[in-house]
Amino acid sequence: MVTSPPRVVVVTGVSRPLGARVAGRLAADPRIERVVGLDPHEPPAALRADLAEVELIRADPRAAAGAFIDLGAEAVVHMAVSSAPDAQHGGRQAMKEQNVIGTMQLLAAAQAAPGLRKLVVRSSTAAYGASFRDPAVFTEDTEPRAVPRGSFARDILDIEGYVRGFRRRRPEVPATVLRFAPFIGSTAHTTLTRMFAQPFVPTVFGRDARLQFVHVDDALEILHRSVIEDHPGTFNVAGAGVLALSQAVRRAGRIAVPLPEGTLSSVLALARNVGIGEIGLDQIDLFVHGRVVDTTKLAREFGFTPRDTATAFDDFIAAHANGSSLTADRLAAAERAILDGIRRTRAAVSERAALREQAAISEKASAGDDAP
Repeated sequence: MVTSPPRVVVVTGVSRPLGARVAGRLAADPRIERVVGLDPHEPPAALRADLAEVELIRADPRAAAGAFIDLGAEAVVHMAVSSAPDAQHGGRQAMKEQNVIGTMQLLAAAQAAPGLRKLVVRSSTAAYGASFRDPAVFTEDTEPRAVPRGSFARDILDIEGYVRGFRRRRPEVPATVLRFAPFIGSTAHTTLTRMFAQPFVPTVFGRDARLQFVHVDDALEILHRSVIEDHPGTFNVAGAGVLALSQAVRRAGRIAVPLPEGTLSSVLALARNVGIGEIGLDQIDLFVHGRVVDTTKLAREFGFTPRDTATAFDDFIAAHANGSSLTADRLAAAERAILDGIRRTRAAVSERAALREQAAISEKASAGDDAP
């Protein structure tokens, strides 16, 4: 459905690359008069070019109600959703504060904005979880088979729950929820892309997860169309087709390192030492079980089909053809972390053995005291 584009658009999360690119692309659309970036953090210098035509307001979601009304906001694009905790900026607690509490406050503000005509919310296919009980393909109507283990997936479920509440209270406002597959492409910088940029990629013995990606440029096109057109509902956004994890590793020219499933978490916990970042249970479960979604509804409603997963992944590979970002310093840091981990594990095992031995001695002595 095509309607007149909104005149004033507010985009949250513009201190991050995707939010900045969304805001910049909308600001370049002559049909939109004004784009305002709402973020409590100052965007880094690297994003200034994208935000050249965007008005910036440094404020958190609690200030959004007044801002929406004063600005005459007709559309809100909520991009301030973090997929992984950042240990340098408050860790998991700060992530939940932004994702869950921030979204709740933002939607309360949107509900109170009388001129609002459109709401677009970034979500994720992580909402479906990842487990051995999953169907071969998820549609938008598929419910998770179990509560996801990962904090990001649980946040996404809360976010979508708040959007459902907004739809009930403001049914006249088209609300679009976009469940994105993991981003890929030459300009994508995520935990997964940094992992595939390393020379060695950890995998799981006996598993070959099916993966699906969406090219960043295609994600931007869908977000743009969600603002200038009316597409109420929830949509899976991914490239058609799948890549098995083993195929992705080979295409990237990397070396797979198969590990027992129980060891994978411990190894990936060291990822931050080689510049990959925080690896959560969401990413671990994805590498173990994989996830594939159906995009029929997206193609039908938007009249746009993202490039397929293999093509999007090839674009990422081309940008990293010269090798990984693994440096000697990061290798040394990883080696130290591994050795420290081994020492701690050995110490813990020795301590548990000593405790069991002491318990056995005490139990034997107690049995002797009770003997007639």
